[in-house]
Amino acid sequence: MAPAFRDGDRVLVRRGPRPAVGQVVVAERPAGGGTWPAPPVHPGAGPVGVRGRDWLIKRVAALPGDPVPRDRVRSLAAAPEQRVPPGKVVLLGDNGRVSFDSRDVGYFPLERILGTVVTHSPRGSSS
Repeated sequence: MAPAFRDGDRVLVRRGPRPAVGQVVVAERPAGGGTWPAPPVHPGAGPVGVRGRDWLIKRVAALPGDPVPRDRVRSLAAAPEQRVPPGKVVLLGDNGRVSFDSRDVGYFPLERILGTVVTHSPRGSSS
């Protein structure tokens, strides 16, 4: 998500309602093959529940029921469905040439989104 976000930045995340298209979210990064090694984080989990996982900061490009953005997401170019399936989202990084996102793995499950970014503090700042 560079230049807006960089590795090591701290973010404040609001957990709760489903994100909207265009919002920046924190999502759990899948392991190889687009799978996740552990169950999703429980909605009531505190800081301890999110440690030890690999997180991504991405922008929501499409929600369930939205048209599949085939022109922007090569991994979905041959998807049989016309609309994003229930429980799935399309997430894209702002720096598409180097971003690991839906262009690489297709849909992300909504349950793998931790929440919406409210604010952030760049690495090294004292705030």
